[in-house]
Amino acid sequence: MKITVVYDSYFGNTEQIGRTVGNSLKSSGEVKFFRIKDVNPEQVKNTDVLIIGSPTRAFRPTKPVTDFLNRISPGSLKGVSVAAFDTRISRDDVDSRFVRLFMKLFGYAAEPVAKKLIKKGGIQLVPPEGFYVKDTEGPLKDGESDRAVEWAGQISEKL
Repeated sequence: MKITVVYDSYFGNTEQIGRTVGNSLKSSGEVKFFRIKDVNPEQVKNTDVLIIGSPTRAFRPTKPVTDFLNRISPGSLKGVSVAAFDTRISRDDVDSRFVRLFMKLFGYAAEPVAKKLIKKGGIQLVPPEGFYVKDTEGPLKDGESDRAVEWAGQISEKL
């Protein structure tokens, strides 16, 4: 089985989660990792499982992730198992009620990534997942790497 993990990462947190998830899936097949700027949709065409991660920026995926998803041809993920994750700041860690309201209304990056993958023909394995960072630049909150291993376990169960 070919498993591809594609991620964008500003401060290393999303990459860390992506690599943790991918490394946890190595018993299920061959895992390849790509930073979003180093991959094009053709390179993931023949994968069995596609996992995409993005930092949440302005309540959505980063522009490189959105651009990558937009370049995937309609229907080209037919039969491909997909999963999406993001890194984010918890609403509980934000002092501004205004920003917390926007977070509630507009959400995070993983959900729109998952929707786009499904729209392109992908079969969602597990619900999109968010992993928490302590501040804008991180680091990851305690226990998030363990949660990434657990999430990978859920993916593995579905394969």
